[in-house]
Amino acid sequence: MINPWVSSSVDYDKLVNTFGIKKFSDILDSIDQPARLMSRGVVFGHRDFDKLIPLLNSKKDFAVVTGMMPSGQMHIGHKMVIDQLKWYFEKGGILSLSIADMESYAARGISFKEAKDIAVKEYLANYIALGLDLTDENIHIYLQSQNKVLNDLTFKLAKKTNFNQLSSIYGFNESTNMSHLYVPLVQVADILLPQLEEYGGPKQVVVPVGVDQDPHLRLTRDIAYKLKDEFGFITPASTYHRFLTGLTGDKMSSSKPKTAIYLNEDPKEAEKKVKSAKTGGRESLQEQKELGGNPDNCVIYEMLVYHLIDSDTELKKIHEECKDGTLLCGHCKLHTAELMKDFFEDLKTKQEDSLEIAESLFD
Repeated sequence: MINPWVSSSVDYDKLVNTFGIKKFSDILDSIDQPARLMSRGVVFGHRDFDKLIPLLNSKKDFAVVTGMMPSGQMHIGHKMVIDQLKWYFEKGGILSLSIADMESYAARGISFKEAKDIAVKEYLANYIALGLDLTDENIHIYLQSQNKVLNDLTFKLAKKTNFNQLSSIYGFNESTNMSHLYVPLVQVADILLPQLEEYGGPKQVVVPVGVDQDPHLRLTRDIAYKLKDEFGFITPASTYHRFLTGLTGDKMSSSKPKTAIYLNEDPKEAEKKVKSAKTGGRESLQEQKELGGNPDNCVIYEMLVYHLIDSDTELKKIHEECKDGTLLCGHCKLHTAELMKDFFEDLKTKQEDSLEIAESLFD
């Protein structure tokens, strides 16, 4: 069972055509200047994204929804969402960013005050440092616990579901606390919020997520359909991106320091972590030269694809030279570590100013 609160490995190929998720590459050619993560196959699946494409290509009204659960540190894998948000914003999308303090309280026991502090200092500051202007009037940020419109909507949505449905989607049972049972409905309200009259009325919404968040999308689509006549809701679209593999070869996780490079790392520490990461190399240098490496199963190459190299031509060259044994893991790892250090040095400079801006958002 896919669960938003539990880390697990994912077979992406098996997920395509499961629960209505379709292959993203089938619609890629229809998108005018697709985002890098789309063209490189990191975004692998979608629901109803084809309905959004005419709006994207002509810069007509649409909204993008994402949430951040303030329960720990951001790592470099989280940058994927921010990169997508920046692309959607450039395409004319209105961004709706939920700070899921109700979810962090229900699922992690984090107080509302602590959640707000984490959201501002860890999440919003990094969103700004990574290039999103959160002061723009077309970017809406709110705390779940402080948004009355959201909570009124959540109450109305609750009438359209029951325990059996939530249990089948999320695996809830009789020991699940009631606040945890309630927060999926708050997530549904987050996704549908931009379609309320207070936010401009019904419009196409897209939600870019990792596949672990898909249960929220399935529940939202079901409830949106049931409330179509009352609210005029348009069923939201969604995209699904691959998780960045952790340094040890497992999923990168904030709660597992050995797997992650945190966005508040010292540049030298980030460089050191890259040098310790698992590669797709062979058992010996001789084997590597004779048989080549496996870049498609390599944490180092993933970092280049997801974050560190802009040029597709350069990336293709690295892929080919790894496969034919010309490029050895040691050299590639050192180069990637240097690129990561440069990235973090630039990020550190921007973080110094971004925290002050983030703190002003809730003054």
